[in-house]
Amino acid sequence: MNQSDQTLKYYEENAENFASDTVAADMSDARQRFLQCLPQQARILDFGCGSGRDTKFFLDSGFAADAVDGSPELCRIASEYTGIDVKQMLFQELDAEDVYDGVWACSSILHLPKEELKDVLGRIAIALKEGGILYTSFKYGTFEGLRSGRYFTDFTEESLRDFWGEIPALELLETWITHDVRPGREDERWINLLAVRCGEDICK
Repeated sequence: MNQSDQTLKYYEENAENFASDTVAADMSDARQRFLQCLPQQARILDFGCGSGRDTKFFLDSGFAADAVDGSPELCRIASEYTGIDVKQMLFQELDAEDVYDGVWACSSILHLPKEELKDVLGRIAIALKEGGILYTSFKYGTFEGLRSGRYFTDFTEESLRDFWGEIPALELLETWITHDVRPGREDERWINLLAVRCGEDICK
């Protein structure tokens, strides 16, 4: 079983517990930073939506939102929670072009090895409209590999800047460090980022 299959297997087998543990997590600060960069009535892709927590918030706030996840069981849970059809899709299957004002990839693409992550970030850039915004987050640190049944790629400020230098279509706007918002996990740190898809005259 490869790393991606093992990660998906984890979420499929633990979908109910994962959804219940994360559905109430307070992501209001990150969402506010993300949404203030978007136009009114923006179209958003929740890329690896998990429980559907953020999709529901975007919909309730008047945004158009699409949601995808790799786990069929999480898609079922998120569809029930949000009231929309959540599509089962692997990150590597994203093939939209110039569709979204924003892509929200909260604690999701951190499960990709760096080479796959580069490809998926390229797909995200293509899916975004010019000037579109990506939010994503990674666990803070230097670890890369299997941990607790899932693959993780962690970053520090320095390693993220170095890695992002190879993603020319998405310009980093901002990075910031947060503590995990889930009870009992406050000592865990995350590195968050906003990036913009810019035109060829800007991103060189």
